[in-house]
Amino acid sequence: MAQCTSSEATRHFSPAAGLAALGVHLRQIDLFGPIRAGVKIAQKTVKYAPIDKLYDAFISILAGAHGLCEINTRLRSDVALQVAFGRSACADQSVVQATLNAGTTEQVTQLDQALTTIYRKHAQGYAHDYTAAWQILDADLTGLPCGKKAACASKGYFPKQRYRRGRQLGRVLATRNHEIVVDQLGGGPTYVRTALRPLITAAEQIWS
Repeated sequence: MAQCTSSEATRHFSPAAGLAALGVHLRQIDLFGPIRAGVKIAQKTVKYAPIDKLYDAFISILAGAHGLCEINTRLRSDVALQVAFGRSACADQSVVQATLNAGTTEQVTQLDQALTTIYRKHAQGYAHDYTAAWQILDADLTGLPCGKKAACASKGYFPKQRYRRGRQLGRVLATRNHEIVVDQLGGGPTYVRTALRPLITAAEQIWS
């Protein structure tokens, strides 16, 4: 008698079904491609390549993680979400942190260039029809209180929080499209009058 075997397709379930659908779309348009091609971190590959660990961090941010410490609970425990984004497994949060720590100013510059490429390719703001209407930009700062040891942390103005240390997040928004064009992080005492020109210059470089 011939031996019969059968197997069921592997099924995965995720509490983040909407994000899983987004992951499939981002794979189709290869959104992460410019980062994969342009960001090179000098770190030995043991189990996961540095770019794979950056990808895991990116997915975790989309999943709502407030820090890398949540990678294990937000992504590593969710196999279906990993598969949707094209990952067969997820690096441990400590390994991802080590990769980010290995980055230098050079990698930040590479990432900035890759993000500019992504914006130019996919953003509605970059494809704005100037013959139909003006592009309206909004530049502002948002205070981000933080601990003393955080990068760029210094005493500054934070509403209703005297003597608090923190940073200022400067952003340029394309208001018609509700898109963030530029993100820049400054020290606590940074003011709009000093941050405005660099923010607008950075926006001009993206559109040039």
